[in-house]
Amino acid sequence: MAAKYSDPKYDSYDVVIVGGAMYGSAVAWWLTRMPGFDGRVLVVERDPSYEFASTSHTNSCIRQQYSTEINVRVSQFGAEFIRNFRDFMGGDERVPTLTLQSFGYLYLSDTPEFSAALQAAQKLQAECGAATRHLSPAEIAEAYPFYNLDGILGGNHNLVNEGYFDGGTMFDWFKRMARENGVEYIANEVVAMTRDGGRITHATLSNGTRVALGQVVNASGPRASLTADMAGLTLPVEPRKRFTYIFEAAQPLDRDLPLTIDPSGVHMRTDGRYYMAGCPPDVDGPVDYTDFVDHHELWEDKVWPALANRVPAFESIRLINSWVGHYAYNTLDQNAIVGPHPEVGNFFFVNGFSGHGLQQSPAIGRGMAELLTHGAYRTLDLSPFAYDRVPANRPLVETAVI
Repeated sequence: MAAKYSDPKYDSYDVVIVGGAMYGSAVAWWLTRMPGFDGRVLVVERDPSYEFASTSHTNSCIRQQYSTEINVRVSQFGAEFIRNFRDFMGGDERVPTLTLQSFGYLYLSDTPEFSAALQAAQKLQAECGAATRHLSPAEIAEAYPFYNLDGILGGNHNLVNEGYFDGGTMFDWFKRMARENGVEYIANEVVAMTRDGGRITHATLSNGTRVALGQVVNASGPRASLTADMAGLTLPVEPRKRFTYIFEAAQPLDRDLPLTIDPSGVHMRTDGRYYMAGCPPDVDGPVDYTDFVDHHELWEDKVWPALANRVPAFESIRLINSWVGHYAYNTLDQNAIVGPHPEVGNFFFVNGFSGHGLQQSPAIGRGMAELLTHGAYRTLDLSPFAYDRVPANRPLVETAVI
């Protein structure tokens, strides 16, 4: 593997970003657009094919249906960014227009407690300007008559700026435009860091090359705790498997299927002429960084029965494709950890998104670039995601986690 690695052009960089997938590239690109930043940036990516990156296994969805204001606001900017993608990319005519297919998310509740939580979340979302509605079973049936709603007490739905977009294209252009704007990408791996008290001074690459740095950004996805370990820091992020299935229905539905979060833990949505479903494993714990082995029984024993129960037309379906990806799972609270370490001030986290990462990358990439350039947030205040809640064991409670 080392034979394919490349060396950096320089021996010193203002910012070294460890990981070049969605977050490494979002931060890198935003830095090139940040007034006042003129530093040298190095992105170190251990696998430039991105074959096993979480970015490559994403379902590319965005929602405003969260129970905390900061998560709602982050995704609202994400929707704005998607709708105006070319403008944000400087108006370059090569940049494609991104479409946000707003079929919405539909959270279904089957208990009074969850119904109350959905209604509280809907109130918060409405206060933030989101178009979420809390629906009775009769209202759900009127809008989507294909559901079996036995046992369902209600649901939340939003048809505005909530649904699917082409996350792969967004990532490709983050990376491409960052490079065109002067960011250096290398195929290599950071294997050690030199720490002098409250600062990281150097990153050591797999071939022994030492690179001096001003600031370092941990954008290592599910491997983020390994990067933190090199700096002598603790990070509660681990890889956890998530399963995605593409299937064809013998009797296609007569309208779009919202991204439906079923009480069984299975979610499903329209995916072009096909449909997509996903879920966690029954035993959801940490896995090896290289473990992408499928659990074939999950489809037969859990996913298909849940699909057929909620949408009877899905009794007759054919599995087209499936894959396994990793969440960068924050075991504290399943929310992002963003910003500097309180004691090692030039080590920055952009980690632990727990499945929300793609949709949050425009806002959090921008915020991280602001921190690196100005030492403070200039647009959206992302301080609720700060690292200090980790040692304090103070979770940022978010009830809408899929």
